[in-house]
Amino acid sequence: MPRRMHLALDISWTQVETLWRDPGSWVGPNYPDPGLFEEVARTCERGLFDMIFFGDGTGIPNTWKDDIEDAARWGVAWPRMDMSPWITLMSRVTSHVGFGLTYSSTFMHPFYTARLLNSLDHVTNGRMAFNVITSQRRSDYQNYGHDELVEHAVRYDRMEEFVDVCKALWASVEPGAFLWDRKTGQVADPAKVKPIHHEGRFFRVRGPLNAPSSPQGRPVMIQAGGSPRGTRAAAHVADHVFAATKSLPLMAKQRAELDEILREKGRDPSQVGIVWSTKAIVAETAAEAAAMKEKIIEAVPEEAVGVWLSHNSGFDMSTLPSRFTLRELQERIVAANASPVGFVGLLIAEHGEDGEVTREEFFQHGLRAATGYSNTRTGTAAQIADRLEEVFEATGERGGFMLGHSQGGPRVQLQNLVTLLVPELQRRGRFRRHYEGRTLRENLAP
Repeated sequence: MPRRMHLALDISWTQVETLWRDPGSWVGPNYPDPGLFEEVARTCERGLFDMIFFGDGTGIPNTWKDDIEDAARWGVAWPRMDMSPWITLMSRVTSHVGFGLTYSSTFMHPFYTARLLNSLDHVTNGRMAFNVITSQRRSDYQNYGHDELVEHAVRYDRMEEFVDVCKALWASVEPGAFLWDRKTGQVADPAKVKPIHHEGRFFRVRGPLNAPSSPQGRPVMIQAGGSPRGTRAAAHVADHVFAATKSLPLMAKQRAELDEILREKGRDPSQVGIVWSTKAIVAETAAEAAAMKEKIIEAVPEEAVGVWLSHNSGFDMSTLPSRFTLRELQERIVAANASPVGFVGLLIAEHGEDGEVTREEFFQHGLRAATGYSNTRTGTAAQIADRLEEVFEATGERGGFMLGHSQGGPRVQLQNLVTLLVPELQRRGRFRRHYEGRTLRENLAP
């Protein structure tokens, strides 16, 4: 029997695009109407998706030209809201689909975060995932009182300790600790409620968590580290790794590197999936899908692309000279304590470090990255299923795909995933025909 893949819907943000102008989009009077998100949740549950995923950031991008003007004008990476209350709404109209919520270990405190995720896991009946990130975006740092970015490796050191504390807190009140004995009046068994007494480099937390153990015990842990240090951190904390789609050899290499580190840490690689970030436009005909894709880059100004690239690398791309090598750019990014992976890292992996590029050529590549164009596959359901199967098999058949869909995109694109792609994957034995688990952890099991 073929191994089955997992599917999640990523509606983190409206990248850089013009699709929101089209009839049938989810913006204008419908954003941020709660009914919009309830419709997404119902649609995903009809499609038997594992999870709806919400990446996050807490600032309007200001790295480009040290200003928010172009970001505000073109709607780059904003508006965005804390999705925890919206997840509560979405959980009330569904029974099975899970929810991936993002918080940054760079700014948050583990006790607050562990308590919040515990509460949401109760509200959703065990359907929460926690996407823990480190932050490299300057606007986020400034909103939390920091003038400069924290050094790259230190961010991951803090994240590992942050997650260790969260896990200890989630385990500090055991299942069955509460008795609610009406005869004796005893509320809980003290032997099952224990402080954690954590004293580390970044945090001091006594514990225990002052809440009942949640339906899953703890949320599913997701992490997206892609640099060498980030991959080691992901191997330390994650149940599933969120990874960018690259060329097939590079994805297979990332899977192999992750497996090696997992074994070093005494973890079983077969129990840790990679969920590949993928944008797929499915239609009845390949021509129809291709036409939808071309609209992604329609009338996108260079300033909007620059805002997106700068925001996600942590480096001001408006300062680029007329010609440069990718090595020179990467060195400048690293010197600024910004992200050494992401778009520039992928360009280096694909094209090498030493070839010169012009500023115009760089922004042409950037347009396709910023809009998701370069990461978007189009075709019929059979054609997209062929590609997903190819990637799934080449990367060990552990995990699946995070199918990106803009909050501003036309409804029909999500509906086609559910009505066209899912039945094709089911026909091939690659996707479930019904939910088998009670919790998200159970449904995401290998």
